Amino acid sequence: MDVTTAANAPWLVVGLGNPGPGYAMNRHNVGFMVVDLLADRMGGRFKRAAKAQAQVMEGRLGPLGPGGRRVVLVKPMSYMNLSGGPVNALRDFYKVPLANIVAIHDELDIDYGVLRLKLGGGDNGHNGLKSMTKAMGPDYHRVRFGIGRPPGRMQVADFVLKDFSSAERKELDYFVDRAADSVECLLEEGLERAQSAYNS
Repeated sequence: MDVTTAANAPWLVVGLGNPGPGYAMNRHNVGFMVVDLLADRMGGRFKRAAKAQAQVMEGRLGPLGPGGRRVVLVKPMSYMNLSGGPVNALRDFYKVPLANIVAIHDELDIDYGVLRLKLGGGDNGHNGLKSMTKAMGPDYHRVRFGIGRPPGRMQVADFVLKDFSSAERKELDYFVDRAADSVECLLEEGLERAQSAYNS
């Protein structure tokens, strides 16, 4: 991909989660929650992708008019551990460089509601990231949304597939809104500025 093509390419902003109403409020689905909010801000609706097992919404994010970044919001419909296939298919279809991909996902090793933005790195056992990295390599952006560790002896799989607790839900909208803000900042002002503003 030449420099001109890369500069004109859209961003793929991928919310990781599992499809279906039974998973909607799970901790593992916070990526879906953030891209749903971004879709509201962009004033559009998701539709079924023609070239991948995913829901997508195309538009511009940021300042109104031509200054907004071209964005394709993505919700893979393949279940978490197969997310890489749909994302890679959309990457090929839209001709997006890997550095123009943002994955929004839950993160066990960060306290609830805390954000960490970064470029590249490992998957830390996260099946969605593991699938994406296997399909495309690791050098995409991540917005890591802290959910904390499971209490007591609860298994990780049980914890991430449970809904946020009633106490957590009191602040969930605020934290999701802040995560959406961090994505906009990343696209408009770059990683370093977004890290400075949102890595708390």
